Amino acid sequence: MTAVLKTPSAIDMSAYWLPYTPNRYFHQHPKVMQSAKGAYYFDDHGRKLFDGLSGLWCSPLGHADPRIGAAIQKQYETMDYCPAFQMASEATFTLASRIVAMAPTGLDKVFFTNSGSEAVDTALKMAVAYHRCMGNASRFRMIGRERAYHGVGIGGISVGGIVANRKAFAGMMMPGVDHLPHTFNLSQMAYSKGQPTWGAHLADELENIVTLHDANTIAAVILEPVQGSTGVLVPPQGYLQKIRDICTKHGILLIFDEVITGFGRLGANFGADRFGVTPDMITFAKAITNGVIPMGGVLVRGDIYDAVMGQGGQEQAIEFFHGYTYSGHPIPTAAAHAVLDIFESDDLVNRAKALEPVLENSLHALKGKTGLLDIRNFGLSGAVDLVPIAGKPGLRAMKTLEACIERGALVRITNDTIAVGPPFISTPAEVEFLVSVLSDAIDDAMKIS
Repeated sequence: MTAVLKTPSAIDMSAYWLPYTPNRYFHQHPKVMQSAKGAYYFDDHGRKLFDGLSGLWCSPLGHADPRIGAAIQKQYETMDYCPAFQMASEATFTLASRIVAMAPTGLDKVFFTNSGSEAVDTALKMAVAYHRCMGNASRFRMIGRERAYHGVGIGGISVGGIVANRKAFAGMMMPGVDHLPHTFNLSQMAYSKGQPTWGAHLADELENIVTLHDANTIAAVILEPVQGSTGVLVPPQGYLQKIRDICTKHGILLIFDEVITGFGRLGANFGADRFGVTPDMITFAKAITNGVIPMGGVLVRGDIYDAVMGQGGQEQAIEFFHGYTYSGHPIPTAAAHAVLDIFESDDLVNRAKALEPVLENSLHALKGKTGLLDIRNFGLSGAVDLVPIAGKPGLRAMKTLEACIERGALVRITNDTIAVGPPFISTPAEVEFLVSVLSDAIDDAMKIS
């Protein structure tokens, strides 16, 4: 059957401009959620939908955990807001310490933001500030990567590599940005389980970029350990270590954007831990509050902080002219403390790691299905590439999403790729159910031309 979704209730949708959504299509095919509990959403049809992407990669604990709600309520009654400039709440200091304790050794300072986009732009500013304080003001260039997603700030779209995010705003983007090639090559790594064995040599392109621009003009390289938003592109074996080595050789800072991969998605606290490669900064957001309230941040090497402090002038002067009204806000701080408590008490990183082979085996069992171009996975995340409908890019995936909803699951679509990343609280049976629904939905979508 072909899914046809209609909103049963009369909802005035005219005022809301939906983000990252084909608004015209949506108004003809609305998808309205009403509530969420555990690993499930409930839509306005009353359907129970397994949350196959943990919200937008941000709700690994599922939804409506009462422990988070209680922490938020308690903090609201104690102190609902604390000015972020010139002061901070005690809980904000202790949260920073907890995050540092989870991070790779050496990343021992935290700067709080409100989102992943803000975290990325903050990290780029930090990189420039650090080099200036070290007497290397000529280091201003940033190196991103093709197909990368680093949020929607001006810095983020500049270093990002998704064409649609960039082309409409080309005149606004930062100067002095170059891009590494992405690592995905269907002819060499189709249907890879985990890290592909081919492709480490692609890191050598960074040496060519250094030769082109001169290392003394490059401030930082920014990469997602796994490129999530573009469709779960997994780095080849040895690739990230080669990037690390080249950056170290030339005095270039390495930033890992772990907004998706941070806090357990790859079966470790951070992707840096899973791959055994330590960057100079890590951006984070999403899972730190389980998506309940916006919060993000940057983990930074201590000597980067020290360099900026050392060039701050008189001690009453501000050293780094950057920050947000809601940096370290008490309410998301309380949510984050509760989330980290739950990670510890419920052993959620290990639970995510235990589900990894379940997702891998279920997804790769789809190999040979009509309409598939590739299947790939890493950690508790995976993706399936579909054969597109000729002349209608993205429609195959949209129809697959709608067929999944009809059958009781939510997935993420990007172009004609389906991405999945179930909550860490999922059972093996629920993960298998998700992939079973996806399999049937693909069959439906392949009937459309």
